[in-house]
Amino acid sequence: MTSPTLTAITRATLAKDLRLEWRSKDAINSMLFFALLVVVIFAFAFDPTAEQSRQIAGGLIWTALLFATVVALNQTWARELRNNVLDAYRVSPAPPNAMFLAKSIANFIFVALLQAVMTPLFVVFYSLRSIGPVWQLVVIGLLANWALVVNGTFFAAMSIRTRNREIMLPLILFPLSIPALLAMVEATTQVLTGTSQVLTGASWPRFWVQFLGVYDVVFTVVCLVLFETVLNAE
Repeated sequence: MTSPTLTAITRATLAKDLRLEWRSKDAINSMLFFALLVVVIFAFAFDPTAEQSRQIAGGLIWTALLFATVVALNQTWARELRNNVLDAYRVSPAPPNAMFLAKSIANFIFVALLQAVMTPLFVVFYSLRSIGPVWQLVVIGLLANWALVVNGTFFAAMSIRTRNREIMLPLILFPLSIPALLAMVEATTQVLTGTSQVLTGASWPRFWVQFLGVYDVVFTVVCLVLFETVLNAE
């Protein structure tokens, strides 16, 4: 199968997923409600000062997004089971990686939209103001988003045929996401508090950003290599 075919099928599958989500808004609404609930509960529970907010915001933001992402991941493959789409795809000549890439990109877009909505709310509820450059947070956010969705999409496919897939997915995903979550939190906190120069001597958290980049590359390659086996597994 040539790469243009892979690209074309990925684009078609992605367009289908985005169209279905635009009509139903199941994943977006679930993620938004869950993340909003976490933000409000923590804001009223802790009522932090501006300095305390900069110290804890990295952990709060990424923990809330990780849990909200699981809500969307649980729905990623569920709608394909309803009409036996996975079985039809499995016997078709289409490359399995096209479906995996399309699902991962769709989840990346959903989480990015959630971030765009939730970031202003974090700023308001926690009186948050970044001391470091804001553009560094954008770079960290893009790398962190992919880290959340690429292995999440893969493990959601693995757990889709299990009886308790809503419970099974977090049990598999969370332990493997701990290194990436640590990097997200540390990088975000260093930018928000402006401590990158003090702690590392660099103008931004280079080590944690590079760590996230390596994590993304490794999990993307491993998931692409193994996805055909997962798709064909009974």
